[in-house]
Amino acid sequence: MIIRVGGLADVPAVLAMFDGAVAWLTERGRTGQWGSEPFSTNPVRVEKATAWAASGGMRIAEIDGRPAGCLVVGSAMEYVSPAAEPELYVQVLINDRRFHGRGVGAALLERAMTEAAELGVSLVRVDCYAGDDGRLVRYYESQGFTRAETFTVGEWPGQILERRLPVATG
Repeated sequence: MIIRVGGLADVPAVLAMFDGAVAWLTERGRTGQWGSEPFSTNPVRVEKATAWAASGGMRIAEIDGRPAGCLVVGSAMEYVSPAAEPELYVQVLINDRRFHGRGVGAALLERAMTEAAELGVSLVRVDCYAGDDGRLVRYYESQGFTRAETFTVGEWPGQILERRLPVATG
């Protein structure tokens, strides 16, 4: 697996990852997170993916030369409470369902931790859907994140999680 900087040419692959995730969730009756319509058919979501690609914070994991996952890092989302200290915020983490179980998400999260360290930032936060059975929250906990606070956007339940880098001692 390699992780590289993403760009505008990656937007179709990222939208396909979201489309695959939406289809998978919908097949299981789990439409609370992202609904049941493909991202690629929603102009607002296409515009958002394009903005992520243009932000400089998009990272693409590739396996055998094929996009397997996407991470976008940057500032905190507008719907969450600001951190009391500098942070790196995971705005997006998605993987292609074809690569499930290959450690793509974990590798991308470790990339975020590395980038935070390079920036001299000790706090990495992420938010996720906290509805249904809480499976997504537990995934982030399995990656070393701890629950920080809950929030809602309309009726959508969310959870902010955080992970701290070890404090450097001199």
